[in-house]
Amino acid sequence: MTDQQRLDDLEAQAELAYAKMYDSTNTTAAAARYSDAKEALHDAIGLAHRLGQADVAHRLDARLAHIKAVFRSQFANIG
Repeated sequence: MTDQQRLDDLEAQAELAYAKMYDSTNTTAAAARYSDAKEALHDAIGLAHRLGQADVAHRLDARLAHIKAVFRSQFANIG
């Protein structure tokens, strides 16, 4: 797998975890998917920086901020 393929894969993993947050019926499950999304995006952001792709790192950082905001506003109170 090339570095670019790994970057694409990490982003896809993050998006899948984010989508699965919406299938969660309790805080624990939603938090686990949120954690998965954050971890994949942190790894992707780091890889993008190492590859010299600052624009991609910035885009992914903005996506991470969005996912954090969504989790905090929509999922922090499900029981």
